[in-house]
Amino acid sequence: QVQLVESGGGLVQTGGSLRLSCAVSRRTFSTSVMGWFRQAPEKEREFVAAISWIDGSTSYIDSVKGRFTISRDNAKNSVYLQMNSLKPEDTAVYYCAAKKGVVLDTAIRTYDYWGQGTQVTISS
Repeated sequence: QVQLVESGGGLVQTGGSLRLSCAVSRRTFSTSVMGWFRQAPEKEREFVAAISWIDGSTSYIDSVKGRFTISRDNAKNSVYLQMNSLKPEDTAVYYCAAKKGVVLDTAIRTYDYWGQGTQVTISS
C-alpha cells in the first residue's frame, strides 16, 4: 500500500511563500505521476500541479503559473510545491496525490492515492 504524507502548510500573509512537501512511502509504476490538488471551503477540489518521476515534466493550472513550482527528489521519494507570491484565493487544504502512467492528468478520478491534506491559509 502506498502512503503519502504532506507537510509544510501554515498561515502566511499575502505575498509570502510556503513550501509543501509530500513524502511517498514507495515509488512504483503506480505512483509514476505525482500531483498537488487543493480544496477551498465550499468549493470543489481542483488540480494545481503535476510532475512525472520519470522525466520531470510538469503541468500547472493557469492561476498558479509563474508563482508555484513543483519539483521532485528521487533519492528522498519526495515531491515539493514551492508557492510564492501567495494570494488569499490560494487559501485551501492542499493534497498530494499519485497515479500510474505517464500522462500528467488534471482529473481527480485518475489519481489512485491521496494524502491527508495540509492547510494553507493566506491572510490579506
